[in-house]
Amino acid sequence: MPLYEYACDACGLRFERIQHFSDAPLQTCPECEGPVRRVIHPVGIIFKGSGFYVTDNCAKSSTLGDNGKVRDSQESEGKSKMTAARESSESRDS
Repeated sequence: MPLYEYACDACGLRFERIQHFSDAPLQTCPECEGPVRRVIHPVGIIFKGSGFYVTDNCAKSSTLGDNGKVRDSQESEGKSKMTAARESSESRDS
């Protein structure tokens, strides 16, 4: 059986009741006999699988290679060391 939360419009009391799906919503507050309304809370949703933004439509990351696969960190470091060595030798030649 689901747990429903209610809020009293008169006194502001919030309370919960376990009810069957087929039960009618409560109408009166147990404290002041004022009118109550059922409180609806949002539900957290996580989309997984193909067809969602995270996997299909996001921009390419800097860790992605030209072929779209994740670039190996050692390969990336090797390229940056080669670039640094080339710049260093060019500055010595000047």
